[in-house]
Amino acid sequence: MAGAIALGRAGKTVNASEDRRAILDREGVKMHKVLPEDHAGWPAVKPLEQVMRIIAEHKGCGTHGGSGKASCGSAAGQGDLAPEIWEKVKNHPCYSEEAHHHYARMHVAVAPACNIQCNYCNRKYDCANESRPGVVSEKLTPEQAAKKVLAVASTIPQMTVLGIAGPGDPLANPAKTFKTFELVAEAAPDIKLCLSTNGLALPDHVDTIKNFNVDHVTITINMIDPEVGAEIYPWVFWKHKRYTGKEAAKILTDRQMQGLEMLTERGILCKVNSVMIPGINDQHLVEVNRAVKSRGAFLHNIMPLISAPEHGTVFGLNGQRGPTAQELKALQDSCEGEMNMMRHCRQCRADAVGLLGEDRSAEFTTDKMMAMEVDYDLETRQAYQQQVERERQAKTAAKSAELASLAGTMSDLKILVAAATKGGGRINEHFGHAKEFQIYELSTAGAKFVGHRRVDLYCQGGYGEEDSLKTIIRAINDCTAVFVAKIGGCPRDSLLGAGIEPVDAYAQEFIEQSAIAYFKDYLAKVESGAITPAARGDADIRQGAFVAG
Repeated sequence: MAGAIALGRAGKTVNASEDRRAILDREGVKMHKVLPEDHAGWPAVKPLEQVMRIIAEHKGCGTHGGSGKASCGSAAGQGDLAPEIWEKVKNHPCYSEEAHHHYARMHVAVAPACNIQCNYCNRKYDCANESRPGVVSEKLTPEQAAKKVLAVASTIPQMTVLGIAGPGDPLANPAKTFKTFELVAEAAPDIKLCLSTNGLALPDHVDTIKNFNVDHVTITINMIDPEVGAEIYPWVFWKHKRYTGKEAAKILTDRQMQGLEMLTERGILCKVNSVMIPGINDQHLVEVNRAVKSRGAFLHNIMPLISAPEHGTVFGLNGQRGPTAQELKALQDSCEGEMNMMRHCRQCRADAVGLLGEDRSAEFTTDKMMAMEVDYDLETRQAYQQQVERERQAKTAAKSAELASLAGTMSDLKILVAAATKGGGRINEHFGHAKEFQIYELSTAGAKFVGHRRVDLYCQGGYGEEDSLKTIIRAINDCTAVFVAKIGGCPRDSLLGAGIEPVDAYAQEFIEQSAIAYFKDYLAKVESGAITPAARGDADIRQGAFVAG
């Protein structure tokens, strides 16, 4: 495709025969027509010519570059952010806690190679029954990935973000990564581009990232002290040589800090992921938090170590435990004084599709894609997303109105509650059908999202599974109540016996509005002496292999 291609990002057009070609040549990517009909037997995207005309008319989302240095956090709303930052995060489910209730993302598995080894990672390329980073059901070529993006975006109109996160490292596979971005940017410029990297190769590719209008980059940074890093990373492969021990960790942390600074200087929003490993880096992550904030990171996401033995990782096999729910929350709380935290991360597979907390990747396998006829209708997507925004605004207004009723109330009490939801920020899931519960901290300041707990399904073919019920109770053991759309008598009694109140009075209502209303009644009961607040215990973070269902 010769001439100017409208990318729709930053309001710019790029001359395909000059700037883009030079960039791609540097990355080892060959330019050719987008999505050729005869590529590997894949069916043509129809009607491609019509799609391209629509793209030329609409020119995408029109986001603009910003400083990227505001430590505004994932809970920030439109009034809390500079306009150019708001445009970047308003419909990005990973960078906005509010958006994750409404918008979906997808990852494409085009980057199998990795340039470091982590003791918590074991990449699997044909695995359908585990939900964790580094795992995929099938690897894709860039052309297959671009077709999949169009198919998913046509089926799930609220899908707004394409991320490349593995199953290895995107920047250890630069040709495949940037070829994928090229194809998607040409065919679907309204979709935000995003990548997640360990940072070792990042400084070498920052300008390419910028030129491709990738305005969200996540870096996994688990340490800034090589002594700590040596316990996490057995080796790194850099400049055609393998390094081990503290030397490897020193190279990695220097490159990560350099890359982070280079990205924020160019106005690219940076999220930092850190894996909390008790006894190794848990206390050290406070120092990591300060270091990344000082270098302009937008958001810090501290995640629990996944270390089940069945995953086959070094930490899983040597018995390294992950944190409890309260250990994780305490660390996140302590770091929040320095910068705001992401607490809604689901530690997604490298081929995840759908809302955070769900995985629809099984609907879009290669075989199914070959049989699909895709009509990428940008106008329909935009109309659907406008409806999503109206729902989102209604949710925000309802929360604000309920919060106003708490104005002037004085209390130091804080409690946690769990909510069963299918999405949309509503209490709309049956207790027995919930695969996870969202956790909110309630106080006179309102309802604050603080995490989620993945659980086993209680209802199995119409029958309740008692072993699953026990694990569910352990997962929300630190909660005073659980909000559900509906619940049966047996689990209701078991929850009450564990000191957790099942609440179905707010079925189909907004979670935060309902939680604030519940807390207002709770405070009134405390004041009257009807109930006496009791300290709750700790809770488990699920470690087992999760079946995407």
